[in-house]
Formats: sequence, C-alpha cells, structure tokens
Amino acid sequence: MFTNNHYNKALRPLARKLRNNSVSKAEKMLWKQVLSRKQIGVRVLRQRPINNYIVDFFIPDFKLIIEIDGSSHELKGEEDMIRQTNLEALGYRVFRLREQEILSDLIAARDKIHYALICLK
Repeated sequence: MFTNNHYNKALRPLARKLRNNSVSKAEKMLWKQVLSRKQIGVRVLRQRPINNYIVDFFIPDFKLIIEIDGSSHELKGEEDMIRQTNLEALGYRVFRLREQEILSDLIAARDKIHYALICLK
C-alpha cells in the first residue's frame, strides 16, 4: 500500500537547502556513520518534510522520526513539545538525541537507535 507519510511538497526546497547547507556536525556524523542503509539496514531519509515540519531523520518502515536537539533547542522547549505532539497525532514516533550526546559518544547514540528499532519491530 502506498503512503506518502504526510509529505509536504511545498517544503521540498527548504528541506533540500537544509540538507545541503545547514547540517550540524552531529547530524553529519550520525548520517554517515550510523544511519546509512549499509550501517542500519533500513531506509532513512534526512531533512524530510512531514506535514508542516522538516524532521532531521525519518525511517518510513517504522514511522520513526529522529530529532537531534542542539543548543538552539534549549530555548524551544514548548515549541518542540507542540511539534512532537502534532507529529505523534499523525501516527509517528519521535526519538530525540542531544547533539552533545552524539559528539561525545557516537557508539552509545547508535546503540540507542538500534534498541529503539528492535523495540518497534
């Protein structure tokens, strides 16, 4: 059965720009060393437009969104909660990692993601 997972075509140019220009060091590390299909075994999309948001990473087979919270998120607590609530209302699961967590211990971050996928299977 085909599903577009609430893909928002209008956000495509912004998502592309974010993919190419605005990716943090933690996101790059996670993408290259953990979330590539070769590493994780499932399709992962980055900077994916879903509804009115652009999520950091999306694993369609599990309807799992992975968000990386950097220092800018310290001031966005309420905004992040509203965003997460709206995405969960659409049937997604949101998994959050702190940027510093990834930079300081990528293996532990990888293990948390793998564990989440095992639990969702």
